[in-house]
Amino acid sequence: MLRPFGSIDGVEISEITLSHPDGMEMRVLSWGAVIRDLVVPSPAGPQPVVLGLDSIDDYAAHSPYFGAIVGRYANRIGRARFVLDGITYLLAANDGRNQLHGGPRGFGTRPWTILDHQPTSVSLALISQDGDMGYPGRLLATCTYTLSGPATLRVDLEAVADKRTPVNLTNHAYFNLDGSPDISSHQLMIAADFITPTQPDLIPTGAIKSVAATVYDFRTLRPVGAPQLLQRTSYDINYVLRASGTLSHAATLMSLRNGLAMELWTTEPGLQFYDGHMIDIPVPGLQGAHYGPHAALCLEPQRFPDGPNKAHFPRTILEPGTTSRQSTEYRFGSGTGARLSR
Repeated sequence: MLRPFGSIDGVEISEITLSHPDGMEMRVLSWGAVIRDLVVPSPAGPQPVVLGLDSIDDYAAHSPYFGAIVGRYANRIGRARFVLDGITYLLAANDGRNQLHGGPRGFGTRPWTILDHQPTSVSLALISQDGDMGYPGRLLATCTYTLSGPATLRVDLEAVADKRTPVNLTNHAYFNLDGSPDISSHQLMIAADFITPTQPDLIPTGAIKSVAATVYDFRTLRPVGAPQLLQRTSYDINYVLRASGTLSHAATLMSLRNGLAMELWTTEPGLQFYDGHMIDIPVPGLQGAHYGPHAALCLEPQRFPDGPNKAHFPRTILEPGTTSRQSTEYRFGSGTGARLSR
């Protein structure tokens, strides 16, 4: 089902509703390919699990990438520049001197074109011209959302370009599995033994550091806000996943409050964990909710931040004549330890 969701810069924005017989329902915007709402079956009944807003004006003015597909390069690129084939490309900076999520007019802040929609799926596309935000090459990005049973949302992202260019797309959904105002008591496990530590401006140093005996150790389920080694921390860090290239289990998130769990499976080598500590939205969210610090968290499957400037990080350059493909599944069910039943 399609309905108007207002207009921005003279472009009409649509909301697409998807539903599945198992009780999943999802609302997607043609602005930013945003997941505006996602309701899944839980042991306590239908449960909304993402943050969203009620108008396109609120999204344009206040959204910290709620549910958006971000790119051309998700996460940060240091000093908003990189060198490729001997040419230095200067990007549009929007995070101090760095670029974040593709710049001030990244993919998450633009209208996308609806290619196809069915009761359980929708495909959208965006064209990014040569020189857009400083990147080389004309690039076509596509995003397909599919609901399938049992209680699974699949996200397939593809890109092709006519010049060599960095590509890193991801979905930036903010998850809260039980509607509580603070997700610090949510249980989290990340299938990673290492992180890419950062400088104060969140650009990776280039090191690969073990999570053992640190606040970053989520190798077994534990509360997001639990003190570790008598310390507390805010999280906005890339984890080096144990598996990549094929769809593999990357993380489990669980609420003890309602027994709902989510497994994240992805093809990507990294997972950015952001605990939402900077959320401060001055307008009401879905169902009139107030979104303050720690109202939700992000688990962003990705290539590594600052990848174009770190030769030893996983490859990020898309070659002409090839296709960049990224797939992620969010699988919901009842929490049973580190895995779930559905």
